[in-house]
Amino acid sequence: MAAKKKTAKKKTTAKKKTTAKKTAKKKTAAKKAVVKKKVAKKAAANKTTPAKKAAVKKKTSAKKSSSKSEAGQFTPYTTKKGEDYMNEAQTAHFREILQNWKRELMEEVDRTVHHMQDEAANFPDPNDRATQESEFTMELRTRDRERKLIKKIDESLDNLENGDYGYCEQCGVEIGVQRLEARPTANLCIDCKSLDEIREKQRL
Repeated sequence: MAAKKKTAKKKTTAKKKTTAKKTAKKKTAAKKAVVKKKVAKKAAANKTTPAKKAAVKKKTSAKKSSSKSEAGQFTPYTTKKGEDYMNEAQTAHFREILQNWKRELMEEVDRTVHHMQDEAANFPDPNDRATQESEFTMELRTRDRERKLIKKIDESLDNLENGDYGYCEQCGVEIGVQRLEARPTANLCIDCKSLDEIREKQRL
């Protein structure tokens, strides 16, 4: 009887061990499946779609263009002692700056049109379509601002030909070569511009 009881106990212990091993295997398999799902989700989230690539390209080009000065790169004018303000040399200097700036903006507008024609596509993924549409909207807003800027450049070129360029529209004093190089379309001197900004803040 004692031998039978010992044998029964051994069998029961062996069964318990086998069941415990099976349960442990099932838990391990379940954990692995969960880990695989997480990895797959991360890979899908990090997947670079065509729309995302275009957005990254745009950001990179925007960073590059913002590193330049407002009117692009040019050699600053060195004023000579006793020379007249807005003489022929200064007039030619600012004419070149304005014309180059206008040409760069016009090229950028053409580039945007071609880019939108080339990149326009019906993406099956709604997220990709939304990304592309928001990118195009931002580009069109930027180009709209640049079109207004081109109009200001044209006005500055007209003033240059008429001999009015470089003088404040409000008080008539010289705006200054350095200020004009920083902002070639400026039509107010620093003092009048500061007063204008103060009045604008008071209205708000």
